[in-house]
Amino acid sequence: MRRVPGTAWGNRMLLIVLSGVLVLAVGGCVCVVRAARGGPRWVRGVAKATLLAGELLRSGDSRGRSGSGDD
Repeated sequence: MRRVPGTAWGNRMLLIVLSGVLVLAVGGCVCVVRAARGGPRWVRGVAKATLLAGELLRSGDSRGRSGSGDD
């Protein structure tokens, strides 16, 4: 098996980025639950941003699938 130079660095960076995205997603979900129970103002702000990001991702996903014609 031949080693490709720089692959280990790329894999490490990808793992760091994906871990960061996971931490942000879990933190956003925690803030949504806490805001539903009446948390502080900053928690409600993070929850609002999390819900908005989810709506934007969902609307972008539906736009991408609407032109395919396959059901």
